[in-house]
Amino acid sequence: MEKFSLERALSLESKYDDSLQTRPIGSWLAKFVLFFSVFFALYHYVTAGIGVPVDFWHMGAHMSGVIILIFISFPALKKRNYTAEKTGLDGKLSGVPVYDWIFIIIGVAASLYVGFTWYGLDFDFLGLSYSIPEQVLRMGVPLPIDVVFGTLLIIVLLEAVRRTIGIVVPIIISIFIGYAVLGPYIPIQILKHPGLSWSLFVNNMYFPDLGIYGVTLWIVSTVVFHFVLFGVLAQRIGLGQFFVDLATVAAGRYTGGLAKVSVVSSALFGTISGSSIANTVSTGSLTIPNMKKSGYPGHFAGGVEAAASAGGQITPPIMGAAAFVLAEFLEIPYSTVVIAAAIPAAMHYIGVMSIVHFKAKRLGLKGLSSDQIPLILEVLKRGWMTAIPLIVLIYVLFSGYSPHMAAFWGITAVLVVGFINPNHRITLGDLIAGASQGVKYALSVGAVCAAIGIVVGVVNATGLGFRLGFMVTNSALGMGESLQSILFYIPLINFELDQLTLFISLILIAVTCILMGAGLPTTALYVMLATVAQPALGNLGIPPLASHLFVLYYGVISEITPPVCASAYAAAGIAGSNPFKTGLSAFSLGIGKLLVPMVFVYSPAMLIVLDDYFTWQEFLHTVITCGLGVFLLSASVAGYFLVSMNGPSRLLFGLAGIFLVAPSWTSTVYALIFASPVLFLQIVQYMRSQPTKQRV
Repeated sequence: MEKFSLERALSLESKYDDSLQTRPIGSWLAKFVLFFSVFFALYHYVTAGIGVPVDFWHMGAHMSGVIILIFISFPALKKRNYTAEKTGLDGKLSGVPVYDWIFIIIGVAASLYVGFTWYGLDFDFLGLSYSIPEQVLRMGVPLPIDVVFGTLLIIVLLEAVRRTIGIVVPIIISIFIGYAVLGPYIPIQILKHPGLSWSLFVNNMYFPDLGIYGVTLWIVSTVVFHFVLFGVLAQRIGLGQFFVDLATVAAGRYTGGLAKVSVVSSALFGTISGSSIANTVSTGSLTIPNMKKSGYPGHFAGGVEAAASAGGQITPPIMGAAAFVLAEFLEIPYSTVVIAAAIPAAMHYIGVMSIVHFKAKRLGLKGLSSDQIPLILEVLKRGWMTAIPLIVLIYVLFSGYSPHMAAFWGITAVLVVGFINPNHRITLGDLIAGASQGVKYALSVGAVCAAIGIVVGVVNATGLGFRLGFMVTNSALGMGESLQSILFYIPLINFELDQLTLFISLILIAVTCILMGAGLPTTALYVMLATVAQPALGNLGIPPLASHLFVLYYGVISEITPPVCASAYAAAGIAGSNPFKTGLSAFSLGIGKLLVPMVFVYSPAMLIVLDDYFTWQEFLHTVITCGLGVFLLSASVAGYFLVSMNGPSRLLFGLAGIFLVAPSWTSTVYALIFASPVLFLQIVQYMRSQPTKQRV
């Protein structure tokens, strides 16, 4: 089996991740970008250890660095096959147009303006004196210059987001801006509001704690960036290869071994990766070709990698950095979020692993031979030191320290291990390249999370979240009344109207989360969905932790849901398969992640940490039936259990799985009714097939 290649993984990331496709620039500017990126990374590393500057200065500095690098690196219009002649690479501006330098100057000035004027400012210009009172005196009554700088920063951020992740998010943010300003003219009565003047809108978006300088940018600048940097540097000391070797030892010998290696290695890699695409192409550069060689169809091989990699965004301890934002939103310990997310994440991987197993059985694929599987002692001897930084990071996190302090000690451990590890020693050049790569990863996240603060500010200023929640509940109530009359004729089913309303509301919100989350980094999509969609769940009486995890899970599902499934498309590029077909495979493989949020909403005992709902009986019943349900659904998707299944058997098994996943005793009875004939038929067919196999 091939070895993990960091260089190949980085090349594939640059090819398939749009947020990493930058333009060529002149040599002196390339050196500046490299130097500035290293300085930017060093600033965050040092401040994480000695203490972060006051928030408006720190966030302003972070946003300034992001703006500088984006407008140098990303063109206004992306083109393929750049050449020096086409881009003016040899010009005096080193390939960067004048208007981009203007964007940089305006963006940096607007980012730092809040810090410079926080305690007031007096200055003379061309014989004219100008005085700016301290910020607290301008709150609610901004000066014209405040409005000018705030407006310019909004424009710069929207353009930065457009260049890094596309036009969709800026359009969404612009709609929210229009809603805030044009409130009295909204044609839907429930959505009407008095509206905000432009100066008051900019006041709310520009001054700290409300919009752009809110919790999203704070978390990105103090947590997300650090963990992205940690993951990149950890790869360079050999942690990726160690994960692949461990996965090979753990799963390689079993049926469909290479696909199971992909699932396990992607789950492990997801613990340090903040990006589904990065996870997909990093481990997929090795696992997808190996799966194809072993006999899996290309679209299925790509789907396995995409589904397993997207699971990293819901897998503790990092969860795409969303865990830290979630803890901040709910004001609960980070360890509480990690414990709550553990069982739902396990259900996702049970589903992926089960489908992989049954598909391998159906295709007649075997595991790896003993000579292809490394000895566990050799793996540990060669790679145990590379796991030390991850252990240090997790230990510090669970010791009660802040996330950025944990990242500081994790990165420090990476540096120490990298310099002393005889099996995989890194050089100063590796560190510089790693820091530069980590900063490049963080650019799109930094821009979009700052801009998403505008959405948060609009929702808070207008009460939009609760208005949308009321609309969802009313719509679900009407649909529930119609559905109740139909379900009345089904025996053993007696749904109350409030139960149907809750179920339909969950479906509507789940679909909304999938649509709104398409193409967004995990942290940004969580913040937007927690602001816009979560209040509707709160109105339904769902515990806050369950409702926040619900919107996170369905937002992340967009990574493997056609037509916008970036991870699946990246995997398709590596597999050489049809992108849409690969997306469908990834979606079907993620069946566990699709259903589990419904389970912990109806039975919050699955989350363990909610004392008002947790009992051991409820917890065990929920987890066991959910696990079995995901297992049966996986068999239905793969079309195989003990032997191949026909269409009716797959349908019955699928229905049984859905009823088992639903946490109630009545649904368990229905599951047994549906599954029993299929199980009987499978056993009979399996017994009949045995003599034939023995004769062969």
